[in-house]
Amino acid sequence: MGQAESVLILGGTGQAGTGATTLLRRWHPALPLTIAGRDIDRAQRVADELGAATAVTIDLRRSDLGLPADRGYSMVVAALWDDHLHGLRYAQHRGLPYLSISSGLVDIAPEVVAGAQRANAAPILVASHYCAGTVVLAALHSARRFDRVDTIRIGASLDELDTGGPAGAADLRRWSTATTAGLVRRDGVFTWVTGPDAQADIRSTDGTHLPGRSIAVLDVPSLALATDAPDIRFDFAVGESAGRRRGEPASLEVRIDLEGAGRGGAPISTSRHLVHPAGQRPLTATGIALGVERLLGLRGEAVAPGIHTPEALIDPAYAVERMAETGAAFT
Repeated sequence: MGQAESVLILGGTGQAGTGATTLLRRWHPALPLTIAGRDIDRAQRVADELGAATAVTIDLRRSDLGLPADRGYSMVVAALWDDHLHGLRYAQHRGLPYLSISSGLVDIAPEVVAGAQRANAAPILVASHYCAGTVVLAALHSARRFDRVDTIRIGASLDELDTGGPAGAADLRRWSTATTAGLVRRDGVFTWVTGPDAQADIRSTDGTHLPGRSIAVLDVPSLALATDAPDIRFDFAVGESAGRRRGEPASLEVRIDLEGAGRGGAPISTSRHLVHPAGQRPLTATGIALGVERLLGLRGEAVAPGIHTPEALIDPAYAVERMAETGAAFT
C-alpha cells in the first residue's frame, strides 16, 4: 500500500492515539498509518516503533492542517479535540471517513450540523462515548439475553491517576465547564438531573463505595435508542481504583446492571463488572481501533456517508472479544 492509503491520526502521539495504532498494527500488519502531532520527533519515534508508518506535523488552526496538498489519506482519526473542526472539514472535502472521540455529549452539535449539511460527503463516526464506545458495546452484549430491557444502570469508576494525558485532562475540564448536570432517561424521557438527584454511590468489585454522580454522556442516548429501555442512567466517580488499593497499577471498573424480561416474559436481571487492570487506555484504544477497522471496510460492508455511532456499526460480541484480547475481563 502507498501513502495515499494511509490512516491520518491526529493526536497520534497521545495515549489514545498510540494505543489505537498499536492495536491496528497488531490486527492489520500491512495497514499504513500516519502519526500526526505537533512534535515531529515524538511522532517519528511512534512511527518507527510501529513500522509501516510515517510521521507528520499538523496545525489544527489551518484548514489544510498544514499538510502538503499532494498528500492523500484513507481516513482521518481525531484522537484529540478537533477544536476548529478542521480535521472534520479536511475529511469531508476529500470524501474520507472521519472518527472523533473527544467532543463528548456537550460538544457534538457542530459535528452533527457539519455532517447534516454535507450528508453525502463522508461517513462520520461520533465515538465520544465513555472509552470510545466500548462500554455501550459491552452493555449491549449483556442485553442479548433480554427480550425486553426496562432499566440500564452503569457505574464507572476512574482512577484519579488515570485521567489520560494533557488532552484527556483538558477534555474533562471542558465537559465539566459546559455542564455539571447529568443526563438520564426516566420513564422514556431524556431528563437533566442536578443536586441530590445527580448523586450516586458506585460500588467496586472489592466492596469499596465511591461517591459519584450522573454525567452527561453519549452512552445514555445510544443505549436508550438501541434497546428502547425507558430508564437509563450512567454514573461516574473518580478516586483510588481497586487495583491501586491492592498495590497494583490503576485499574478501570464499570458496573453494568440490566433489568427486564427474558424470552418467555419472565423477569430477569444481570449485574456484571467490566474490569481492566491497566485502566481506561486499553478500552479507549480498542474503541478507536474498532471504528477505524469498520470505517475502512476491513471488517463488514462499506459504511455509507452520514452520522454514525459505535453501536450502529460494530458487533457487540466481536467488540467484547477484542476487549478480552487486551486484558479486559467480565465478572
